[in-house]
Amino acid sequence: MSEEKKRCSWCRPDSAPYVQYHDTEWGVPVTEDDKLFQMLVLEGMQAGLSWLTILKKRQAFLEAFDNFDPAIVAAYDDGKLDELLQNTAIIRNRRKIESAVKNARVVLQLQREHGSFSQYLWRFVDFKPIRNHVAEPGDIPAKTELSTEISKDLKKRGMNFVGPTIIYALMQAVGMVNDHETSCFRYSECSRPARESGNAGESMENKPIEMAD
Repeated sequence: MSEEKKRCSWCRPDSAPYVQYHDTEWGVPVTEDDKLFQMLVLEGMQAGLSWLTILKKRQAFLEAFDNFDPAIVAAYDDGKLDELLQNTAIIRNRRKIESAVKNARVVLQLQREHGSFSQYLWRFVDFKPIRNHVAEPGDIPAKTELSTEISKDLKKRGMNFVGPTIIYALMQAVGMVNDHETSCFRYSECSRPARESGNAGESMENKPIEMAD
């Protein structure tokens, strides 16, 4: 009988969506703009809710928001917003849905300025994930000075639902920060060099993502 893998304390072993997300996504460096925008929106959608609720609705979100292509979402009109507000498979919160559209337009602006949304985000950590040494859940902060800095900059550019706590959750999710507990089997796996792919990888060819020493 194989030994049970040691996972982060927050990962509920009785929840298949949690285990799948923890084991395959959380903390893995992401450089694709569509995926980064997806996670930004989903972290904002989670506000006041559980992450498990979001995971269960994730496929419905992908279908409803055109796979989170920021160029498509940025062009949503009132008719599309009304359609989303009638979609019972997603979170029907007008402010959050309108925020997704508003934030998509800022993402397009950042792509014009920096070459990609990925380039913009990863420069805050010098294209090198921060490897923390989390021994237990209480070691993980809700926000940091860096997430506050990024939050302020995004808000200044016109985004909302991007408070410091939401941004830190985003940083954890997309691998800008490795907050797996040191006893978790994913801690070392998420410390391996990341392979870039897609349009964001091409735009970051002179700034490859490195891993912490």
